[in-house]
Amino acid sequence: MKKLSVAVVLFLGAASLFAASPAEQQLTEGIKAPGISVVHLWAPWCGNCQSELKSGGWLKTVKDNPDVKFYFVSVWNGGDDGRAVLTKYELATQPNVTILADPGPRKGDAKIKRFLDLPLSWIPTTWIYKGSDLRYAMNYGEMRFDVLQQFFADSKSEW
Repeated sequence: MKKLSVAVVLFLGAASLFAASPAEQQLTEGIKAPGISVVHLWAPWCGNCQSELKSGGWLKTVKDNPDVKFYFVSVWNGGDDGRAVLTKYELATQPNVTILADPGPRKGDAKIKRFLDLPLSWIPTTWIYKGSDLRYAMNYGEMRFDVLQQFFADSKSEW
């Protein structure tokens, strides 16, 4: 039993060595606020991410939901936030959009595999929070915006 408790302490001590990135720190504060927040993890070089932007779905969704906070977080992109791409699709000028970048590397085994302490294995990835509670996580592939609207409605209800 003593060996187990020592191992647990060592594990917990090791876990505290990993500091959150500045983007994660800012998001942690942002999603604590009341209301709905969307964290969209993407990269400008990603074909699926570009397809979502080209469809106009993100711009329409952002404009149709002024009470929702949207965080576009560029990951696996060497710290570049992709602002030029988001500007091209008119997202950078929307008042309810915040643009962030994770400074982590893009390639290979070194790229980040967790964000906000959730697994990150694919982009685009979209998470919906109400307050600090994760309500929905879409971790693989392009977003269906009609489904996203339904998730907003469901998240606004009390359950």
